[in-house]
Amino acid sequence: MLSKIPVNLERIARENLDNQILRAAIIAELDAVNLYEQMSALAENKSIKTILLDIAKEEKTHIGEFQALLLKTDKQQEKELAEGKKEVEKLTS
Repeated sequence: MLSKIPVNLERIARENLDNQILRAAIIAELDAVNLYEQMSALAENKSIKTILLDIAKEEKTHIGEFQALLLKTDKQQEKELAEGKKEVEKLTS
């Protein structure tokens, strides 16, 4: 159900390690969001649904934090993210 880190972090070159750690953290947070939202959809108790969705929202904040750090440390990622945004705007406007 939950993702496995796609690379062995012990084998990553030192200069790329921080970025790979951030990407792995983003993957983990995305898994958490999916898990909590899916469990919320299945839960019958309204309080449980509410708490699960609140926690999923917090995980989305964590994704934003890790992404902000990644964009500071990986300028190519920053550039490509901007390019992706432009493509979406062009295709959906």
